[in-house]
Amino acid sequence: MLPYGRQSISAADIAAVTAVLQGDWLTTGPAVAAFEAAVSELAGGHRAVSCTSGTAALHIAYAALGVGPGDEVVTTPMTFVATASCAALLGARVVFADVDPDTALLDPAAVAAVTTERTKVIAAVDYAGQAADYAALQPLADAVGARTLADAAHSIGGSAGGRPVGDLADVTTMSFFPTKNLTTGEGGAVVCKDPAVGQRAHEFHFIGLVRDPARFEIVDEGPWHQEVHEYGVNYRLTDLGAALGLSQLSRLGSFKRRRAEITARYNQALGGVDGLRTPVQRAGVDPAWHLYPVRVLGGRRREIFEGMRAAGIGVQVNYIPVYWHPVFARQGYSRGLCPNAEAFYAEELSLPLYPDLTDNDVDRVIETLTRLVG
Repeated sequence: MLPYGRQSISAADIAAVTAVLQGDWLTTGPAVAAFEAAVSELAGGHRAVSCTSGTAALHIAYAALGVGPGDEVVTTPMTFVATASCAALLGARVVFADVDPDTALLDPAAVAAVTTERTKVIAAVDYAGQAADYAALQPLADAVGARTLADAAHSIGGSAGGRPVGDLADVTTMSFFPTKNLTTGEGGAVVCKDPAVGQRAHEFHFIGLVRDPARFEIVDEGPWHQEVHEYGVNYRLTDLGAALGLSQLSRLGSFKRRRAEITARYNQALGGVDGLRTPVQRAGVDPAWHLYPVRVLGGRRREIFEGMRAAGIGVQVNYIPVYWHPVFARQGYSRGLCPNAEAFYAEELSLPLYPDLTDNDVDRVIETLTRLVG
């Protein structure tokens, strides 16, 4: 089965991890600090906090932004459930806004229609690898004293308006799952423009531990002392994962170029095929393509999905609208809430896209798909 996504592991990646195993630190060591510094440099120089997954990154980000009961988080339904569920876990009410019908990115006009004084965060998703319209979303957040969050699980290495992903929203979360644009095995990161938010993110992911003597409330202990002011969790990335991530970062540019080449090959071959619609790129964006979301028209998506799988091609669907999940449906979210997102979901099919995909592999995908829709 040709997978729709997979990691690309080199001899240098293996050597980097082996070096950690032969050293003194398996976690909370120098590789983690070096990886966070490298992510920060890539993301505009803001503080980066590494963590165990993209989901952990979202949980950390919402906690660092003070999300809690009584708050509202406005987000897109066209995403993996964690973008919404991590806010809900903290007691916030999730408010879904519809997406642009062409790009499946959060629609600023739809956000403006649901933003209130209770809005704490506007959380967009860089669907398929291109940045959402943060230039339009930021003023909407600023007007009500909210913050913007970029769920950049798909888009690390990309940019918009000449600014890198990580510098486009108040807080940015990243995922380093094996199918993503680079991997740490499992892992993620939170990038924070506000240093105070970055410090809260660090402490939340480090069990809430405060180690700055100037902030201690218990002042008569010894040099071993540390204390907890707010609850936190252990979401720390290991030095093993960080070493792999550092090695992968050195190839992020080549990963991005190859993904763009494959995307262009798909676009050229599929752009004129009846029954298909190729992805639309937003103006001013340099994507780091993570998905190739072709649209299958005429109500044939499931038929084509099953035909591609039967032919040994591991297509996927990204994503079922979040509020369709029973955990949200049981809270009263109903179908029809975001018609553009639902229409996009009904047609979306993710084709294989990863750096080690060969041109012959791509041609096989193209030939199979065009035969099935013909």
